[in-house]
Amino acid sequence: MTLSWKALMVPVLAGALMAGCADSGQKETMGTLIGAGLGAWAGSTIGHGSGRVVATAVGTMVGAGIGNAIGKNMDKVDRMEMEKAQYQAFEYTPSGTSTDWYNPDTGNSGAVTPKPAYKNSDGQYCREFQQKVTINGQQQDAYGTACRKPDGSWEIVS
Repeated sequence: MTLSWKALMVPVLAGALMAGCADSGQKETMGTLIGAGLGAWAGSTIGHGSGRVVATAVGTMVGAGIGNAIGKNMDKVDRMEMEKAQYQAFEYTPSGTSTDWYNPDTGNSGAVTPKPAYKNSDGQYCREFQQKVTINGQQQDAYGTACRKPDGSWEIVS
C-alpha cells in the first residue's frame, strides 16, 4: 500500500503542533490537543474528495490555535466546572437544551448543548455536542462527539 504525501500531511502536522507545545503549560497543551482534534474532525466533515485532507489539516491547525488560547486562559476551576457541565449535558440533558457553567472567580463561562444519543459501530452510546466557552470576554464555539466508556464515564472522542 502506497501512501501519498497528502495522506501523511495530517499526522505530520499534528505531530509538529504537539512538539511545539512541549514547553507550554499543561493547560495550553490540553487545549491545543483538544482543539486540534475538534478542528480535524470539523475539517474532515467539511472537506470532500482530495480536499478533505487539506480541510482536515487546516482544521487541525486552526483548532489547535483556538484550543491553545482557551487552555492558556482557563484555570483548574474553569476546567472542573466545564467538565461537570459536560457530564451533566451528556448524561441527563435533553437534546438541544444547554447546560451552563460559570466560575465567579475568573468570570469565565460556557454552555454545552448535546444532540440526540446514538449507538456507534463499537456499541457505545455517543452524543454530538456544541460547546461555547467565554474566556476573558471572548467567545469560542466548538463541536465534538462524546462516547460513554464501559465504566460509565464520558470521553470526548472528536
